[in-house]
Order: sequence, then structure tokens, then C-alpha cells
Amino acid sequence: MKLLLLAVSGGALGAGARHLVNVGFGNWSDGGFPWATLTVNIAGCFLMGVLIETLALRFGGSLELRTFLATGILGGFTTFSAFSMDFAHLTQRGDLALGLVYVAASVFISIAAVFAGLAITRAALA
Repeated sequence: MKLLLLAVSGGALGAGARHLVNVGFGNWSDGGFPWATLTVNIAGCFLMGVLIETLALRFGGSLELRTFLATGILGGFTTFSAFSMDFAHLTQRGDLALGLVYVAASVFISIAAVFAGLAITRAALA
């Protein structure tokens, strides 16, 4: 229960930060390109790398701290950071082929799932 509360509270902070980025880019951008999402994904991935290495190499981060910061805050900010970290883990342990399968499956199946959800919902509500 403690880890769940840490993830939820961190997630709220990350989601709030993402919202602020969206608002900031909404005031700056014409909406023709998803700059806010791209920025959040890149920043979240960079911060995930910094966080994981810092916790591992300097602080021996506890499960509670990793849950709050990585799963919670960065997970709420962008799940793309978790996806990217999973790919990094697979490749760093020497499973490049499996990592590439993971990337391809994640991207293409996820996009297909969005279109499936759209189509099923349109059909059900028509």
C-alpha cells in the first residue's frame, strides 16, 4: 500500500508538470505540431536516464524513492520514459533483437490499438 501511495502522489506531480508544459506550448505554438508531447517525451527520457544512474551510482536509491520518482513523477509526466528505460535495459543486457521487437511491437500495436478503440467506439455509439 505504501508503494502505491508513493506512485500515486508522484504521478499527480508528474501529470501536473505535463499539464503545465502543455499550457506553455499552447500559448507559444500554433498547434500544427505536437511540440509539447515531443518535449515531454524527450525530457522525461533524459530525466529517467539521469535519475536511474544517479540513484544506482551515487545514492543506492531505495525502492520507495524509485517508485516515487521514476514510476510516480516521471511516469505521470510521460510513460514514454518508462518505455525507453525498458528498451535500454533489454539492450544493455545484450538483447538488442528483443529490444527492437519490443520497440516495434510497442509502437505499431499501440497505434493499432488506438485506431481499434476509435473504430469500436464509433461503431458502438453510431
